Amino acid sequence: MLTKKQIQLLEFIQKRMDRDGVPPSFEEMKDALDLRSKSGIHRLVTALEERGFIRRLPHRARALEIVRLPDALLPRNMPATQPDGFSPRVVPGSRASRPRGAMSVVDSPAVDLPLMGRIAAGVPIEAISEVSHHVAVPGTMLTGREHHYALEVTGDSMIDAGINDGDIVVIREQDTAENGDIVVALVDGQEATLKRYRRKGSMIALEAANPAYETRVLPQDRVRIQGRLVGLIRSY
Repeated sequence: MLTKKQIQLLEFIQKRMDRDGVPPSFEEMKDALDLRSKSGIHRLVTALEERGFIRRLPHRARALEIVRLPDALLPRNMPATQPDGFSPRVVPGSRASRPRGAMSVVDSPAVDLPLMGRIAAGVPIEAISEVSHHVAVPGTMLTGREHHYALEVTGDSMIDAGINDGDIVVIREQDTAENGDIVVALVDGQEATLKRYRRKGSMIALEAANPAYETRVLPQDRVRIQGRLVGLIRSY
């Protein structure tokens, strides 16, 4: 049996998919259910997935799919509102739109970049050092004469920053970063991870963009910046 909040969230997802063809973002779900943080939405989504009502799709933006509906949401039984008077509200102006700066690959000359392997957007994986193959990248993603390389993302710790498992990230090679930059960080010379960078005195915070993951705070001598995110490529 689903809780009241789980049914409310499932109904909101269904209505948004019927309207826009894509599920809402976690931020839109949070606003629609009047929750204080997205961590509550993550818990509701996980519960619905475990009960077989939705599933998460790899390599997709807003990667949710409704598998089945409870009896309360089937057309023949569905009331205008839930028993407590709740009716999911669609946030004005929240229709899915093309991301800012997005462009068709055919609109820009392509440049071949070395795909260095996988980068963890989750638990750090071993350092990346070998080129697996090359990938064509729109030239407009590249800046100046700096060296760039590409990495395949594995894991979901940066999903709220729009970076999904299976995405290809374009990295400008550099050894410095500003607070708020998404960087490739090498931890202890062995583990490479993709995280948001924050410096606090002599400590470095590597922040995930997913409340399921904790921020790692490390002494500066344990972290080496290997590049900054400048672009992302996604296949559908």
